[in-house]
Amino acid sequence: MTENSSADRAVAAFRETFGGEPAGVWAAPGRVNLIGEHTDYNAGLCLPIALPQRTYAAFRTREDGLLRMASTMGGGVVEVPLDDVAPGTPAGWSGYVAGVPWALRRAGFVVGGFDVVVHSDVPVGAGLSSSAALEGCVAAALSDVHELGLLADDAGRAILADACRAAENEIAGAPTGGLDQASSLRCKAGHALLLDFQDNSAVPVPFDLAAHGLALLVVDTRAPHALVDGQYASRRQACEEAAAILGVASLREVTDLDAALEALDDDVLRRRVRHVVTEIARVSEAITALKEEDFAWVGDLFNASHDSLRWDYEVTCPELDVTVEAARVAGALGARMTGGGFGGSAIALVRASEAEAVADAVRKAFAHHGFREPETFVVDASEGAARVD
Repeated sequence: MTENSSADRAVAAFRETFGGEPAGVWAAPGRVNLIGEHTDYNAGLCLPIALPQRTYAAFRTREDGLLRMASTMGGGVVEVPLDDVAPGTPAGWSGYVAGVPWALRRAGFVVGGFDVVVHSDVPVGAGLSSSAALEGCVAAALSDVHELGLLADDAGRAILADACRAAENEIAGAPTGGLDQASSLRCKAGHALLLDFQDNSAVPVPFDLAAHGLALLVVDTRAPHALVDGQYASRRQACEEAAAILGVASLREVTDLDAALEALDDDVLRRRVRHVVTEIARVSEAITALKEEDFAWVGDLFNASHDSLRWDYEVTCPELDVTVEAARVAGALGARMTGGGFGGSAIALVRASEAEAVADAVRKAFAHHGFREPETFVVDASEGAARVD
């Protein structure tokens, strides 16, 4: 049915699980955030790219309003009437899927039941947004099969991204800020995407490292990563508390950092605010650095971002810190954790000829510390969600 082995696996599993043929296969990517961490829910700036790794949905509509969901990772078929979808129902991975039609219906779109089998190449639990990729491929399928036309332009894709965010926040119960879903649906191949969460705009920024003899190395530390264990939510709550004390709608509105820090009595809140305000500024600097093709500057910004996330926002872990330190010592221009933190992945900006040497240095550092061996791979900026068959 397709020339894509991952799509073929989804189709084969669909035939085996439900019988007959799917209406098609849709795919959505995971993401790496180059810089701008924990800024999305503060109305700030982020700069992600879409990964080549994608999640695939073999999809077919139903007339009875029933959702039947299965994965090539096993676990059998999860069934739930669309009318019964609610916070926490269904539980587990299928909540991310079922939440998408729930959110689209709430937004006024007419969508119905379906059979779907998903297969994913995005590492799960690696902080590379496997959940948004799952939501994104289902959203793309729903848009096409119900002729919503939301994949046709960025405005429509923004609507789909918001539905996916609502699914994750309200049905699956993960308090993400929208970066992941916007990345999966709105990114362009060969570009990073400047996301402004104050006005919901998305501006493509050319990002072709290979033309400059560089590469982006991703290190999946394989340290446990979860956004539903309370740590992520506590950071978000701290930002909201600080904004309320400072009398602003969001930390994006803080223009005088020194005055803001002086106005806060709590040291934890001061450190959270310092990270968010300086991180938003680093995104703006990164845009300038990329336009000027000053990749040493980009590397310095990566390093400063990680240090801020480590000391002020306190969302790194030993595996992430070891990755970053080892990559820097091995010659990376810069390195930082990416994603929500508390585990997951790091990225390093490296000379393409040295990518494997840096990866090997990280593996050796992990062995020295007694950590599980990490997964390492080089990525290019890829396209957002689309039909692949």
